[in-house]
Amino acid sequence: MIPLDWHLFETGHCLHPEASSRIGASWRACEFPSLVALLRHPRHGWILFDTGYGQAFMDATRRWPERLYRAVTPVRWRPSQSAAAQLHARGIEAASVAHVVISHFHGDHVGALADFPAARVWCDRTAWHELHGRHRLTALAHGLLPALAPQYIDRRINFYDQSGVERLSPDLAPFHAGHDLFGDGSVLAVPLPGHATGHFGVCFRGPSEWVFLVGDAAWSSRAILDNLPPPRWATGMLGDTEAYRRSLAALHALAARGGPVRLVPAHCREARR
Repeated sequence: MIPLDWHLFETGHCLHPEASSRIGASWRACEFPSLVALLRHPRHGWILFDTGYGQAFMDATRRWPERLYRAVTPVRWRPSQSAAAQLHARGIEAASVAHVVISHFHGDHVGALADFPAARVWCDRTAWHELHGRHRLTALAHGLLPALAPQYIDRRINFYDQSGVERLSPDLAPFHAGHDLFGDGSVLAVPLPGHATGHFGVCFRGPSEWVFLVGDAAWSSRAILDNLPPPRWATGMLGDTEAYRRSLAALHALAARGGPVRLVPAHCREARR
């Protein structure tokens, strides 16, 4: 197993009632950071898990009806917060990012995909076809903005099911298998169904522990620890409520075992700190 260095950074945030993310939470609006992970592989170079918000997202939601996206979840973003700008500040140019691994195609997760034109893009096959198979309005209703991942990038697409399936470490039970993206067991894409079509997380070995980037399978670490899903009206609007709750229950079971695993939701304020 190859341990990977990694870094988590925030690419802006949205405002939304906390009650939409966890049963029993307050209806007050709170910040949900858009978190992106940067991994460094000794052979395959720089890897991003999701891209967060970017200028392309702001442009795609400037006019109606796509403006509704920002009306429902107001976004607070500055150009200096883009993944590309933050990488540049660390001495890493966007063109040197070799791979972008996509949890799912909601706009806040692929809003800066256009900033990485040299990268191979990893995603779920069904999610890709849904993104480009829906009518403009039904796509928007499901949080999808096809302009952020245009069809012509299909020459850069790698689907998860093109990779072999690898058994996971017992430390990650009750999760048992993932798609081995590079064939060396270093980065494993694990299905976490429910939030959106083709929703995946990524597991890898960090310097001192396993890291499981869980995307939107939970919106906070507390939701995992307490096994508190969003209300049915929220999960039913975008995905499959029962599948979401099964995924969250499995993450809760993993956390409850107390093993050497760090679980990182994509909008977690605790992870942001």
